[in-house]
Amino acid sequence: MNLVIDIGNTRVKAAYFSKREMLDYRVFAKLSDLIQSVDFLKAADKVMVGTVVNINDELKTALNHAERFMFFTNEAQIPLKNLYKTAGTLGSDRLAAAIGAHSLYPNKNVLNIDTGTCLKFNFVSQNMEYLGGAISPGLQMRFKALQHFTDKLPLVKMKPDFNTLIGNSTENSILSGVINGILKETDGIIEEYKLLYPDLTIVVSGGDTEFFAKRLKNRIFAHPHAVLIGLNEVLIYNS
Repeated sequence: MNLVIDIGNTRVKAAYFSKREMLDYRVFAKLSDLIQSVDFLKAADKVMVGTVVNINDELKTALNHAERFMFFTNEAQIPLKNLYKTAGTLGSDRLAAAIGAHSLYPNKNVLNIDTGTCLKFNFVSQNMEYLGGAISPGLQMRFKALQHFTDKLPLVKMKPDFNTLIGNSTENSILSGVINGILKETDGIIEEYKLLYPDLTIVVSGGDTEFFAKRLKNRIFAHPHAVLIGLNEVLIYNS
């Protein structure tokens, strides 16, 4: 079976695929937790790892029984034409999410919105060209930034059901600013893309998929595991 691993800034996600069918999905707080999951790792025949952080050789050692082990780098062959000018600095999670979203909706202009530590926009044209997109702070990063870069603002916890425009307290004002701000930003960027590509297909993925799927005004398709799907597509393509 294909084992794909997405090592992000905050969590590690892993999934087994039989061809293109996801059979098992797990989330680990730390990479060491995955490495210690011997029973989970032993079924891997082929492995694809995408990571946005530097890691040592422990993971590769834990998977030395696999017949193929690959890191998703800019040297990997992909089923898209990458037109990003600085391909060497392109995060593996961004490109994998774009590939995953495109594989779900081939032959379409696809805007993937990957919601996690950062809010990432990735665009693939109907001609199978990855053009790039945008990166901005994600939900939790915005809350943390307000507390970190000021003397008196508190660190406010996210309230998914918060739905107020005028905050009547400091906590509610921060909630209003962060939540309404990120939603208006996202809907606004979608509208800009739709001016260029009226037939745009929008795919939301990542850890905050449910929040955005419920709140965005634009019609979207929710696929939280687009990065893992994309990593599996790259593994298949390179096999």
